[in-house]
Amino acid sequence: MAIILNLIFQHESETRDFAQKLAICSQSINQAIVIYLEGDLGAGKTTFARGFIQHFGFNRVKSPTYSLVESYINDAISIHHFDCYRLSDPEELEYIGIREYSAPGHIQLIEWANLAKGIISPADLVISITGDDNSRNLTLSANNSLGQQLLKCVD
Repeated sequence: MAIILNLIFQHESETRDFAQKLAICSQSINQAIVIYLEGDLGAGKTTFARGFIQHFGFNRVKSPTYSLVESYINDAISIHHFDCYRLSDPEELEYIGIREYSAPGHIQLIEWANLAKGIISPADLVISITGDDNSRNLTLSANNSLGQQLLKCVD
């Protein structure tokens, strides 16, 4: 049974601040974390990912739309931001070594996960983002005990 948290933010900065709060919660977990970011084009998935990644000191965060994955690695963390929107076949992820991104201590932020079904790991946490202008509705769904631990931390 999934545990769900619903949030409404009126400004883009609130979305980034919440993403950083989730990043703080995730940094003490020493196992792989998989977070799906769902929403239409322009919903704020990359804004969320950028806020999450910047918490760890990576100031220049770019969208992986064309590269498929951007990795951010330092002594504290290994984050892999995937954008599967332009994926023509989920098998492409095997060619870039998707399994290597699932080691303990690694965090996967995956946009357009539905286009990579069967290849990517199941989500611990799914974040669905909807809204218009600067207003955003975030629905967070925990799919397992790790996801539940993250939700309890941010709530």
